[in-house]
Amino acid sequence: MTKKPAAARQTSLAFRKKALSALTTDIGVYALCDLDEVPIYVGQSVDGIRSRVNRHLTSARSDIIANRQIDVWEIAFVKAWPVRGAEDIPHLEAVLFQGFNQSKTLMNGSIPRLTGTMPTSLPAPAQTVQVMSDDDIRVRRDPMLRLPRQIEHIGRLVDHILSVKDSEQLRRSLAAHFERLDAYRVAFLQQGAPVVRAPGESDEE
Repeated sequence: MTKKPAAARQTSLAFRKKALSALTTDIGVYALCDLDEVPIYVGQSVDGIRSRVNRHLTSARSDIIANRQIDVWEIAFVKAWPVRGAEDIPHLEAVLFQGFNQSKTLMNGSIPRLTGTMPTSLPAPAQTVQVMSDDDIRVRRDPMLRLPRQIEHIGRLVDHILSVKDSEQLRRSLAAHFERLDAYRVAFLQQGAPVVRAPGESDEE
């Protein structure tokens, strides 16, 4: 796989750092979203959403990164739901998890449990912060790049399960990655599909 020049990587990191500075420092719940703004992971923070998300996206002291549950390469947006009191966090996290997980399986290892009734509609985020430049998003959405990257990450996750840690949580994350991999495979095949023409049909027709 072709690597980006160092200058390009530094520019991407600088963009992310500046974007994250706009994220709320309040406590609450957040969602890490992929290149298509689809949630990958829902988490909570009682010490400030910005600091928690920073730890994830810089691979510093983050279990979900260390355990290969998510690939930071895919994270382009962060959604935030700040709350007034920490007692509101568990139910909100469970509501968002249950809602997003119905559409596409999340990478969360553990499943938050509802402590009240499920609302008929999900609450809108107070913030949506784009943490990747438009150019990077456009390039990384290319199935010719995205599919190999996903395959590579799944390989790292499988190796981690086999050689470092095997758990129900990591196996659940692996299943979520394979679900997304199939969508990338379809896009890859569609993009590279040969044009089938009827007998006698020419390019000019």
